[in-house]
Amino acid sequence: MTDYNVREAALVAAKAADEKKATDIMVQEVGELSSVADYFVIATAANNRQVDAIIDAIEEDCREKIGVKPIHREGIEAGTWALLDYGDFVVHVFQPEARDFYRLETLWNDAPVIDLAEAGITDAEYSDRIAKLMGRE
Repeated sequence: MTDYNVREAALVAAKAADEKKATDIMVQEVGELSSVADYFVIATAANNRQVDAIIDAIEEDCREKIGVKPIHREGIEAGTWALLDYGDFVVHVFQPEARDFYRLETLWNDAPVIDLAEAGITDAEYSDRIAKLMGRE
C-alpha cells in the first residue's frame, strides 16, 4: 500500500513531461488489466537530449511534490527510450520512431485514458496516430 495518491503521482509525471515539451502524452489506467502497475504514463520526446530532460524533470517533480523516487530506471543511456518504474505507476518516454515501433499504448486498448486536464494540461500536442487512438481526430 502506498502513502500517496497514485493517480495524482501519474498526473504529476505527465505535467512534468508537458512542461518539457513532450508530445503524445497519455496516462492509462491499467490496474484492472495488468499486475505490472496501476498507471502507465507514456510520452514522446524529439531527441536524446529531450528524453533526458523529460526524465530528469519527472524524477525531480515526483520527488519534490509526491515524495517518491523510482524503484528502477531503464534505457536512460540509449536515449531513444527511457523507463522510470515507481511500482504503482510506470513512465515511458520514447523518441518518435521507438514509440511508433513499440506502440505500447495499444497493448492496453481497453484501459481508460485519463483526461490530462486533471493535471492542468490543456494544450497537449498529439500526432495523428495518437490523436486517432484517443478519439481526438
